[in-house]
Amino acid sequence: MASDQKFRLLNRAHGVLVRLTGGRLGWRAAGMPVLEVITTGRRSGRPHALRLTSPVRQGSTIVLVASRGGEDRDPDWFLNMCAHPQVQVRARGEQWRSMLARPATPQERGQLWPLVVRNRWYRGYEAKTERVIPLVLLEPV
Repeated sequence: MASDQKFRLLNRAHGVLVRLTGGRLGWRAAGMPVLEVITTGRRSGRPHALRLTSPVRQGSTIVLVASRGGEDRDPDWFLNMCAHPQVQVRARGEQWRSMLARPATPQERGQLWPLVVRNRWYRGYEAKTERVIPLVLLEPV
């Protein structure tokens, strides 16, 4: 099982890659676009910057997968978004924009999950865990 420290280290390394290459690398992973996201810590109240893949977009709504690599607990960023749904998001070449995060309803998840698991990484994560992996919808403010 990956530790919180490993996830933080990977996120930092990803950010360094983007900066060192002047943004030429690091904006795609596993065939998906990468987003920079700033959440507010549910306990600390401090901003937390991270990079997440987005396997599905529907119009102006961005879908995130709270997989935590198939671990049996939700990622901290998901818990932060549930506590503080206003987030800042930036895609490659775009300006930061404010968005509201919310967990997908069971019906929405049922419609979106088949699109998510077209990516083999998410099929693998689903097979590793007993929990239902939440989907998060980011919608413009």
